[in-house]
Order: sequence, then structure tokens, then C-alpha cells
Amino acid sequence: MFSYRHAFHAGNHADVLKHITVIATLRHLMQKEPSITLVDTHAGAGLYRLDGDYTETGGEAKDGVVKLMAAFRAEGAAPVAKPAQAIEDYLDLIAGFNPSGALRIYPGSPFVMQTLMRHASRDRLKLFELHPTDGKTLDGNIAQLEAGKTITVGRQDGFAGLMPLLPPPPSATGSRRALVLVDPSYEIKSDYGKVSANIQEALKRFPTGTFLVWYPIIPRTEAHDLPRRLKTLSNQSQRPWLHATLSIGLDPADGPDDRPGLTASGMFVINPPHTLKATLQEALPQLLTVLGRGRGKGQTLDVGG
Repeated sequence: MFSYRHAFHAGNHADVLKHITVIATLRHLMQKEPSITLVDTHAGAGLYRLDGDYTETGGEAKDGVVKLMAAFRAEGAAPVAKPAQAIEDYLDLIAGFNPSGALRIYPGSPFVMQTLMRHASRDRLKLFELHPTDGKTLDGNIAQLEAGKTITVGRQDGFAGLMPLLPPPPSATGSRRALVLVDPSYEIKSDYGKVSANIQEALKRFPTGTFLVWYPIIPRTEAHDLPRRLKTLSNQSQRPWLHATLSIGLDPADGPDDRPGLTASGMFVINPPHTLKATLQEALPQLLTVLGRGRGKGQTLDVGG
């Protein structure tokens, strides 16, 4: 169960979709002053070298953040269009980790959220990582921030670690606010069931929280069932939801015997900001234009509740 390493996939198209959605959601939530408890149930190592052994092995960032940065930020590049605000915010955040201009560092979800935290509002970040190597690396990366008690790392299963955090503690004004990102590797089939079970319990404990679930779109029954289950849980709890998918399609250079790897993923958001639909309606077509590469490419956006 410890074979999965996100470093192989850092900065790929799935990370692009996930992090653009997280940033857009947080930017809206943070327009209100009260503090927010931020939770990442499967945090990974936190920071990744795009020129490291792991990322070079798969080279998945080349069909993700590298291609996006080249389209909109490379010197002499002729952008497809003015980047959508959500893409602009995402590229700004990535650029902040690469001040030299060369794209060498990719921030995982913990550092995406940490970058946006407001110290004046006393936001808190709770991270969980069970993988022994990635957990140790995450500890070291977070320690360099010298953030004190504002950021904590739990070396445990994030599914179990989440529940004691809900409902979150009240802010100075008495309100309770939380954003929870659930993004396991889904390497184990049981992860799909654990996600839906956790969301069901989380909605009972804290129905007004904002819950973001990332999942891979692959030819597996559990993967296709997950968004349907999340819609059902949202509707039963009478909570609004948003479901976005991005497929970059097959690589035309691949032969019939090549394994295509992950070509599509989805984000399911429960209690999304009312602005998120319009934000992604603007961003998703641009992502498809830049990242789409062959048969099966496409994007969808649905809302309900």
C-alpha cells in the first residue's frame, strides 16, 4: 500500500485541475474575515522537484503545468487568449516557488493552501500523510516554514484523522468554517468506498463545510460510481455541489501497445462558492485548448443542489 508516490505525477493535468479549483475556492472563502480550518487528508511530500528522478521518470508535468506555463508565460509565447483569472492565479502561485523563472519546484496541495493562508485571520492548516517516506519529507518541508501551531502534520490515515476535526473550532466571531481536500491515490480499490463514507460522515458532523474530492477517471467501476455517490450524498443532505472533469485525451504518439497512463480526472465540490461555476466555465475551455492532445479530450461542468 506504500508504493504510490505523488512525485511521479507532480504538476500533471490532474494537479492543474485540482489546484486551480482549490485556489479559486479558497480565494472566494477568504473574502470573509473569519478564520478557516484547512485540511488535506492525503498531503504527500508537499514540495516536488520537477527536475528530480521521480518526475523525470514519468515526465507527466510536461503535459500539465509545463505546457500551461509555456502557453501563457514563456518569453515570446503567443497566448491562445488572455488567461482566465483562475489560470492566472494558479500560474502566479507556481511562479512564486520559482523566482529564477525556470520551472523546477512544484508545490503540492499543502503548500498551495499554505501560500494562501491569512495569519491575521488565524487560519489553520491540518495535514495528514501515512506514507513513511513522504510523511518524513512533509515534516521537513513544513518545519522550514517555522509556522508554529498554525500548521500541523499528522503521520496517520487522513480518513481517520479528519473526523475529530469536525466541526472545526469557532473563529473569533463565533462562526465555524472549514475547507477539506480529500485526494487519496486510489491505488487501493477500497479508497473509493472510504471517500464516500468519509464524506457522508463529514456532512453529518459539519454540513456547511466545503469539501473538495479529487478522483481519477479510469476504466474502473468504482471510479465511475464515486461522483454519482457524492451527488446522492449531497442531494440527501440538501447541499449544493459542483462537478468538473478534464480529459486531455490520448497521446497521438502512443502506439497500440503503449499504456496511456492517466488521461482524465474530476473534482467534486460540496458547498462550492457561488462564483466557482463561472470561474471554471472560463478556465476549463482554455485548459482543454492548451493541454488537450488527442482522441477522448474534453471537459464537463455540472452543478446541482
